[in-house]
Amino acid sequence: MSYKNFPMVPRVVFGRGSFNQLSEIITPKRLNPDAPFIFLVDDVFKNNAWITSRIPLSYDDKIIYISADEEPKTSQVDELVEDIIVTTKERPSGIIGIGGGTLLDLAKAVSIMLTNEGEAKDYQGWDLVKNPAIYHVGIPTISGTGAEVSRTTVLTGPTKKLGINSDFTPFDQVILDSELTKDVPTNQWFYTGMDCFIHCAESLNGTYLNTFSETYGNMAYDLCKEIFLDNTLSDVGSQEKLMMASWHGGMSIVYSQVGIAHAMSYGLSYLLGTKHGIGNCIVFDHLEEYYPKEVALFKTMKSKHNIMLPQGICSNLTDEDFDIMIGVALGLGPLWENALGNNWKKIMTAKKLKELYQKM
Repeated sequence: MSYKNFPMVPRVVFGRGSFNQLSEIITPKRLNPDAPFIFLVDDVFKNNAWITSRIPLSYDDKIIYISADEEPKTSQVDELVEDIIVTTKERPSGIIGIGGGTLLDLAKAVSIMLTNEGEAKDYQGWDLVKNPAIYHVGIPTISGTGAEVSRTTVLTGPTKKLGINSDFTPFDQVILDSELTKDVPTNQWFYTGMDCFIHCAESLNGTYLNTFSETYGNMAYDLCKEIFLDNTLSDVGSQEKLMMASWHGGMSIVYSQVGIAHAMSYGLSYLLGTKHGIGNCIVFDHLEEYYPKEVALFKTMKSKHNIMLPQGICSNLTDEDFDIMIGVALGLGPLWENALGNNWKKIMTAKKLKELYQKM
């Protein structure tokens, strides 16, 4: 039997205030004065001097502010890459992503596309990337997505929503500074935290489960229960625990896979533009049949934090709309196989999937 030899993030700094070490971390990686560092930063921080004044700019380095209101698209990656190529004298020394999952995924994708020909959509899938990415650093400002540790960069393309899954995707360096998450709004905190919880639920209940995934998954699962059943966001300990839950949750799917909620959430995101975290929550709320214990726990957490999920988002969709969502969701074979086994196509028919979507 052949086992997959997965890469991991080789360097990580953890601790409150560790963002201040960014300059000393990246300075040795500068290729020359004409090869800038490009900082991709969530535009929610545009007027937040507490963060922006600490970004170490020198020479021709630049900050590109990006809205995270929409899920990242392959076309957006292509535009960023073209902009960087046109406006820099030399290939950048590195790409630094500062923000949530959207910004981290964009940073990973841009760093890959600066060294690989064609368009981002050509690399949606598994192990299609030929050349190593340029140096790239991930600095999460919200916890839960696992984007800081995963080997994928989830993108909505012209025909599908699918990640660039490759050995060259993971960051070369991650900085985990929980202080950067202190101003996250409660709803956002819940949705991304539940992304982590759902990662674990799907990994731990999947047919791909192995001891590697299980140990990371159990750790993240238990941390999520602690955070969302016992604590509050303003608690510094909770912020640090969620940062580590995100990391371990991301690690739990490195050697396994996610499942039904993620597959269906991709369909919602592709058709309706539903943000990933909230999409997972909307779907998971209706998956008692597949994850009974975890969905019950999810509903308890939702109630404790007074979270009202959007209702009826699929109520006005046409049959054609449903077919598009179903096509996107069912195109994610490994997720369904992990959730339901080799026989998944007989269990999760288009008719069954449509019935689930119609509840939302």
